[in-house]
Order: sequence, then C-alpha cells, then structure tokens
Amino acid sequence: MKRTLLGLAAATISGLAVTAPVTLMAGPASAGGDFGPNTCLEGYVWREARTGDVVCVTPATRTQAKADNAVKASRWTPGPFGPHTCVNGYVWREAFNGDDVCVTPAVRAQAKADNAKAADRRVSARLWISRYTVPPVDNGDGTSTRTSVDDIPRLKLNGDHYNFGQVRLYIRYNSGRLYWSGTVNASAHSGYAGGSFGKKTVVFDCSGGGKAANAYAQAQDVVSGRWSPRVPVRVGCAVL
Repeated sequence: MKRTLLGLAAATISGLAVTAPVTLMAGPASAGGDFGPNTCLEGYVWREARTGDVVCVTPATRTQAKADNAVKASRWTPGPFGPHTCVNGYVWREAFNGDDVCVTPAVRAQAKADNAKAADRRVSARLWISRYTVPPVDNGDGTSTRTSVDDIPRLKLNGDHYNFGQVRLYIRYNSGRLYWSGTVNASAHSGYAGGSFGKKTVVFDCSGGGKAANAYAQAQDVVSGRWSPRVPVRVGCAVL
C-alpha cells in the first residue's frame, strides 16, 4: 500500500486546561512560584550570602550564611592577609569572588560544593525532542504483527531540571491552538539533574522534506509553575 504524509490540520487529540505563565516578584522561595531562571528545585532556597546570591542551597545553609554575615567583623583581625585576616580557626568563605567572611573550614567546603551544584538545583525546565517507532507486536507463536504506520517516527518529549512530580506537556500550533497534551511524572534518573522524564506522545513527526515547523512543544513544571522554552516541531499530517 502506498503511503504519503499530507499537511492537513488535525483535531485536538486530548486537552488540559492551560494556565498562562505568570511572572512573580523575585524571592528566595523554591516551590512557591516561578522566580525566573534561578528558581530553585523544591527543598532548596537562595543562599543570599550577599545581595544577588541566588545559588540554591538548603534552608539550613542559608541560615548559616546569614549568621556568619552577622558576626563577620568579630572574626577579622589585622594580619598577613590585610585587615580581614581571619582569627585562628576560621577561613574565608569564598562563596563568591571577594567573599572574605570568616567561617569554619567545613562551611567553606560546603560553599564550594553548593557552587558546583548550582546549575543542577535550578528549575531550568529543559525540554528536547527525540523520535521513536512502534515495535512489532509479538503474537507469542513465533510471528509478529506490524501495522502500516508503525515505522513512521513519532515525537517523544524529554526533559530534566524539573521538580519531582507532575509535569504538563503541550504541543500547540504556532497560532496557539492545542494539538496534543498530556502529563508525566518527573523522577530521578542517572545522568540527569533534578526530575527528568521521557514521554511518548503518539504524535507523528511531520518534519520530512525540509518543511518548516508549524507548531511547538512546551512543558510546565507543576510545583513551581515554571515553563520550558518552546521547542519547534511539525505536526498535523495525515497518514495514508
């Protein structure tokens, strides 16, 4: 049977109520809303070792930073490193360039570790597309069954840097009209930061022949409300 892909509009397969992204005032909370690109994963807050320090740390670490800042003058003494030489038993925290607040060596080590993990603790809401085909059905008698469209690539939505829990997924035409929607639970997977997922959509990939994208995929982290960037796709073709 001859098969062709035709660029026809498709009806919505399934729908979810969509809430437009809301921009909130910046703040230190993690899961209470979308605080921009530095929104922390649930369980983390901004360190605030100085104004603008948005490295995501545990609440206990932020409390420690505030306490160390409050007593910094009492831990300075004139010495070989200038007027802010630390008294015996303390070292500069070095949470950022020029950070000469004196802390214990353990606190400095924690600051270094937190800086190294900074990107992994943000709700970056990364989203990317891969493709898959449907494998033949094993009939259990040494034979298998394949339909005429099983070898046509379908779209799979993948993501990481989400909170653990529900993520809403959408494919919309560039006009904004919904084409497909679904949900997935982001969870821990080796090699991926934060909550990650891979969701097979059953939507055919219509990008063959150099045709321009006519739609986009997007994901929303339900815990924070943060949206992923839009990823261009081409959908809406009929399979004959």
